[in-house]
Amino acid sequence: MAWELERVLALAPDAASAKAGQGQARGAKWAGAGASEQAVWGLCQGSGKQPYQTVVELAGPAFKCSCPSRKFPCKHALGLLLLWATGEVPPAEEPDWVSGWLAERAGRAERSAERAEKKPGEVADPLAAQQRASRRADRVSAGMAELQSWLDDQVRRGLSGFEQRGYSELSRLAARMVDAQAPGVAGAVRRAAGVVGRGHGWPGELLEELSLIHLVVSAHGRLGELPPALADTVQSRIGWTVETARVLAEGEKVEDDWHVLGRVIEPDDRLTVRRLWLRGVTTGRLALILNFAPAGRQLDPLPARPGELVPGVLSFYPGALPMRALLTQTAPRLPSPRPGGLNAKQALASYVESLAADPWNERWPLVLADVRPAKNGENWALVDQAGDALEVLPGVDLWKLLAVSAGDPVTVAGEWNRAGFKPMTCWDGDRPVILS
Repeated sequence: MAWELERVLALAPDAASAKAGQGQARGAKWAGAGASEQAVWGLCQGSGKQPYQTVVELAGPAFKCSCPSRKFPCKHALGLLLLWATGEVPPAEEPDWVSGWLAERAGRAERSAERAEKKPGEVADPLAAQQRASRRADRVSAGMAELQSWLDDQVRRGLSGFEQRGYSELSRLAARMVDAQAPGVAGAVRRAAGVVGRGHGWPGELLEELSLIHLVVSAHGRLGELPPALADTVQSRIGWTVETARVLAEGEKVEDDWHVLGRVIEPDDRLTVRRLWLRGVTTGRLALILNFAPAGRQLDPLPARPGELVPGVLSFYPGALPMRALLTQTAPRLPSPRPGGLNAKQALASYVESLAADPWNERWPLVLADVRPAKNGENWALVDQAGDALEVLPGVDLWKLLAVSAGDPVTVAGEWNRAGFKPMTCWDGDRPVILS
């Protein structure tokens, strides 16, 4: 089974390698590419006459490339794995140069196993795997210590003059967190950098972002003391990933008819992300399915359209607020009536409850019943029957929702975050209308 894109990118030794690898993830650059259960390989044309021979053993993973780079994995190995992750590397028989290298590695592993009296079922090179994990843990710890020191300095100095120096300092720290192999924290630091100088209330927003960063840094220092589920959440916020195979084998299983509440697609110049929000008809369980695709490439097909039901089993990723899941579809999609919803106060209460479990929770799916779109200054809000309202994210186009509503109350499913509500789907009677 091909890996997820985020798992491939997590292998990059630094941000520059990740970007360079994405530049190599184009089919036109590769010849003779193929994949087996053991390896992925291909020939990449570089600046010289002879193409580079690139091969990745999946069990380790281990990498070999004839290019002169001293980075492991190099950009060619990353690009090849990204192609494989998007389904562009076909199954094939291993050529001699690949099978020969694999045989050499297997021989070394066998000799090492004999010396170490390796137990059945262990990975091919457990010592190397342990060493890689240990090196990454050391890098993450060093990065967290540097970030903690910087945060302590800001407490002593205050935010005076931060508007001039803050963006560059935070951008440098974000790059440092990438080097420390803590991509989740790097993303949080980049979000904080984007707040600096933005609007009149930016100091308060910045303090909120920095507080959440401080919380994850502090939690990292106490991982051994945390409950296992919360420790898993902290690890995921730092950027450690859980293998798909492990989630499918060990993750909590919930079978239901899953109502597709809506989707949000966020493209950028490198990666397109799609969030698909589900709710179990019987269990009421909320779930998130994430999909990724390199810029310019199509995402995987949806299991069902927003407003439909998809029967299946969800395997949930570990965490204190298990939301992300993998879907095993058990039957064709089905039509569905309009879902039940909440008023504004109930919706906000559910979001607050989610924060009690996971204070870093960035998004929360809501279904609002009997709400009308109304002007709120320069922006919009959705107002319920009691007159309470949730503010819509600035810049969201509500004309389709206004056309469906025509002033009457409607049911709206959307995604809530601290900045406001993003409508995804509304219902005209029992007919779903996709808004995003």
